[in-house]
Amino acid sequence: MSLLPLLVVLGACIGSFLNVVVYRLPRGLSLWHPPSHCPHCQTRLRPWDNVPVLGWLWLRGRCRYCGAGISPRYPLVETAMAVWFALAGWRFASGFPLLGALILGAWLLALALIDGDTLTLPDGLLKSGLVLGLLWQCTEGWSGVVGGITGMVVGIWLLDILGLLASVMLGQTALGGGDPKLAALLGAWLHWRLLLVALFIAVLTGAGAGMLGRITGRLTPGQPMPFGPFLALGGGVALLFGTDLLNWYLAGLA
Repeated sequence: MSLLPLLVVLGACIGSFLNVVVYRLPRGLSLWHPPSHCPHCQTRLRPWDNVPVLGWLWLRGRCRYCGAGISPRYPLVETAMAVWFALAGWRFASGFPLLGALILGAWLLALALIDGDTLTLPDGLLKSGLVLGLLWQCTEGWSGVVGGITGMVVGIWLLDILGLLASVMLGQTALGGGDPKLAALLGAWLHWRLLLVALFIAVLTGAGAGMLGRITGRLTPGQPMPFGPFLALGGGVALLFGTDLLNWYLAGLA
């Protein structure tokens, strides 16, 4: 029996919890208390109001009790996590590789959303994600642990160097203090080779988004732009397709 339907449902449920994390963690609120409630009328939501994606669609994007609008971001996050779980299940059949992909995807999505909202990357999420990455490498034996530690060191130093060079070129701080830590987290999970793929994708997509923002007027000169979402995107793509991309690139050089 295929695991994909179960993974899709589980991913949507995890996405629902990530909505809580992304809202409460930057505000220093408890993730567990009070239970889910409408931010407008404060009415506690019933279990059927919290069904991922379907609950929002059933309520037509409005609170059942006060009629206030509910942001479409909630079902979008739930859908994104469901899609990630499905992709991970397709790419990794089962076992520790699948479990690692599911965990890393959840951490990256939470960090990307928080950075997009607040221009900060919470130390708690960064440190816990890094530790989980190193623990997960233990499933690969000694070589996995060494690869994780090497990737972690390469990630934090490489981003520090890139940030310094970019700051000199731009005449202002280019990267926040959390970005090298996020690169270290990715290195702990991916090892240094796939980390390089992730960083290349992050720089490419980040630069493209920055240029598009300037062209459309959404970004003004000197306005800060979060880099965490692009690092998270690069990490996700590298995890799923990084080996294929590396092989394709090396084959082109041969």
